[in-house]
Amino acid sequence: MTASDFYPAIEPYDTGELAVDDPHVLYYEQCGNPDGEPILFLHGGPGAGATATDRRFFDPAHFRTVLFDQRGCGRSRPIGELQDNSPDHLVADIERLREHLGIATWHVFGGSWGSSLGLFYGQSHPDRCRSLTLRGIWMLRQEEIDWWLYGMRAIQPERWREFAAQVPEGDRDDLLEGYWRLFESDDRAVALAAAKAWATYEISSCTLLPNPEFGSHFEAPDVAWAVARLEAHYFRNVRPEPDDRLLQNVDRIRDVPGFLVHGRYDIVCPIKSAIDLHDVWPEASLVVVDDAGHSSHEPGITKALVAATDRIRDHGSPVLRD
Repeated sequence: MTASDFYPAIEPYDTGELAVDDPHVLYYEQCGNPDGEPILFLHGGPGAGATATDRRFFDPAHFRTVLFDQRGCGRSRPIGELQDNSPDHLVADIERLREHLGIATWHVFGGSWGSSLGLFYGQSHPDRCRSLTLRGIWMLRQEEIDWWLYGMRAIQPERWREFAAQVPEGDRDDLLEGYWRLFESDDRAVALAAAKAWATYEISSCTLLPNPEFGSHFEAPDVAWAVARLEAHYFRNVRPEPDDRLLQNVDRIRDVPGFLVHGRYDIVCPIKSAIDLHDVWPEASLVVVDDAGHSSHEPGITKALVAATDRIRDHGSPVLRD
């Protein structure tokens, strides 16, 4: 295997469900070495769910890899559920899962929204984190939401036009509220069409070059519904206080080894967020991949992430030092 490749496809050696707050039941799985070094994978979205490819960033001979679908996502139930769905709830779920699996401490690995959740979790439980490997930095700040809703039209105006056109013309001054009304429609067909438009807008921006295979995962109605509904919920209803909370609380993870990876041409999560985080957390390493966008499936991003987990395997930390 070269550093630019994923590890080979692998099946879980264990799967299960964990009931948390009613009505939520979480799906989880474990892959690799049952006696290996524990590492937790946090998927993006919110709403996307973990996939079979997500198992492949980690050497299966070394790592005990834990993946789970967050509340309302993927194989967790009920799909798209907003009740008791916030970063605090998800952080509590991670702790319940850790205790359920009998893991004392683990490495944490997450991208996009998974980088946000990794920061929320690490800052709440730094003593449980051996390291943080974060890709496509996103911190749920207003400037990031405004960029996603409006700023991206400067780079992809035709895609933004299709995204905005889903909302009635009179509601286009506030696309988030306009989409929220569509998602809450009594007409299920209207709600699902809006969810598809929302998910298509995002997924079409995730790779530097078109990648239909990557986008095909989001064509499933349940996936599009969960991604769109949960992202809009987090944008609208569940915001950190203060807005830059994840930057202000970096001191809590100052001593946790950190490795940041970001694509130079990431449209979904602009590189400014990675720079902002690194400015207040210079102890972490930052690798900027100059020929990549947002997706972890971009070859340069994959190479950097696999290199990070290999470094953990070989040296116990993903941090690059001179």
